[in-house]
Amino acid sequence: MSTVLSNFDGWKKFLGERVKHAEKAGLSEDSIANLAYEIGGFLDEKVDPQNASNRALKEIWDVGNEDERKTIARLMVKLAKKYA
Repeated sequence: MSTVLSNFDGWKKFLGERVKHAEKAGLSEDSIANLAYEIGGFLDEKVDPQNASNRALKEIWDVGNEDERKTIARLMVKLAKKYA
């Protein structure tokens, strides 16, 4: 996964593929967004951003409250879908 995290375009493609699989498996948009929120929390706590784009996302995530973080997660899902 470290290779995926080191390149933002690779990260978007990786997420997009996972979103596509989740949709095919029948998960709702809300379920996918909730999973993205949980993954965002995990990444925030456990993974040091490996590029400037991911660092900026982490800084935005860190200053956001729970609702704002959920919005970030939903937006990341929408962005990722464009790269699937």
